[in-house]
Amino acid sequence: MSDRYPIPAGTHEIEIVIRRSRFISNVMFTPTVDDARAFIAEISRRYPDASHHVYAFAVGYGASVVHGMTDAGEPSGTAGKPTLAVVRGSGLGDVTVVTTRYFGGTKLGTGGLVKAYTEAAQLVLAEVPRAEKVERREVSVALPYHFYEPVRRLVGQYEGKITAEDFAAEVRLTLIFPVSAVSGFA
Repeated sequence: MSDRYPIPAGTHEIEIVIRRSRFISNVMFTPTVDDARAFIAEISRRYPDASHHVYAFAVGYGASVVHGMTDAGEPSGTAGKPTLAVVRGSGLGDVTVVTTRYFGGTKLGTGGLVKAYTEAAQLVLAEVPRAEKVERREVSVALPYHFYEPVRRLVGQYEGKITAEDFAAEVRLTLIFPVSAVSGFA
């Protein structure tokens, strides 16, 4: 898994109306499957009278990703699968999209449902702000006092941060680095 990848920088909501059916799509950063399930439950509580709560999520990124989805009572393959295809194609990791549908009285047919859920997911993912997630590792080092300043400079050169310092017989530093920078710093 890459130690850097794009993620949603917050939550976002959009609403579209197709033949009187309302589709409300929400997106959120969800770094674990439990977070994804909690977000899905939150949206279901927010819109308890909705006809359907379709979701798709991708937790992780690249080769180490867990996907989940549901059609939530819509005909098989018409809601969850298209939403998951949009999530996969978005380039985002640690993301969950939930599209809530209020039935408007007119059946959309299978093609209409696929188009509606795809469009709702595309719109919400296009508008959500993005950030970069950087996987980090903590490192502890003990060193003589005369190495303190050179090591402080090296930490910055390798995108690290000093999170704790202990000055005793020797200097003990607790550092945090992007995973890819640890071996270079060492």
